[in-house]
Amino acid sequence: MSLAAFSAPGRFFKGNLHTHSNRSDGFLEPEDVCRRYRERGYDFLCLSDHFQARYDFPLTDTTAYQTEKFTTITGAELHAPETSGGEIWHILAVGLPRDFTPPSKSETGAQLAERAFQAGAFVVIPHPEWYGLTLEDAATIPNAHAVEVYNHTSQINTARGGGSYFLDEMLIAGRHINALACDDAHFNIPNAVERDAFGGWVMVKAEENSAEALLTALKAGHYYSTQGPDIHSMQIEGDELVVTCSPSHQVALVGHHSLSAKASGTELTTARLPLERFKGQWGRLIVLDEQGRCAWSNPMWF
Repeated sequence: MSLAAFSAPGRFFKGNLHTHSNRSDGFLEPEDVCRRYRERGYDFLCLSDHFQARYDFPLTDTTAYQTEKFTTITGAELHAPETSGGEIWHILAVGLPRDFTPPSKSETGAQLAERAFQAGAFVVIPHPEWYGLTLEDAATIPNAHAVEVYNHTSQINTARGGGSYFLDEMLIAGRHINALACDDAHFNIPNAVERDAFGGWVMVKAEENSAEALLTALKAGHYYSTQGPDIHSMQIEGDELVVTCSPSHQVALVGHHSLSAKASGTELTTARLPLERFKGQWGRLIVLDEQGRCAWSNPMWF
């Protein structure tokens, strides 16, 4: 339950889990990518270059760019043929071991995702809207931890950066899976090299800023995702969900089909949302600020 993110020990660390360098189809050197995120105040980064033969299957080593306050996690965007729509699979794997072997020619997307899961990775279904992934496709990856509800590069480039509807359909079908917002930055937009960066990130509650602690917290769902708004606390008091957040326009708990409860206002920092209709159901929190930016909790089951 995502409420545990706010009661678990530790503090929140800011990071991005989906990023590319010139080791695959990004524009910048890995060192430069890490520097830019570090200078923007990020606590951690996963450089997830495309794990493909044309790039010599990179698991980009970023350990040299870590500092006392900045952590890197080894990962990759994995690929295999093919989805029901005839597209190559995209599978984000955060926390892969450095000896993770390339896929065989016969390995399917489902098999590759399972192998990454068994190797200890935090497995994510990325940008489902961008390439038209189906629920049937997602069902073949039962151990995925999260689905991207927002992919900044997909939104900037094609206005297909969403994933909330896809997540909700999975939840309605009974699947327990979390949400994630990412940049998927490539730094390759002419005359605006940072335009596809710093647009969506994750706030992970952990006791220390280490790859091991962050991965443990991610797998436990001890995080929320955001484009800007902060969720300070969430707790149940009686039959209400009590939320505190950065100044916002609306705080909404959404659930099965049209089920929702919301509070609206100007500079809203506290909301009390009734839970009576959510009993026996799931819900997830969305905080919307005056600029139209969102923060998303992970789903909760009441």
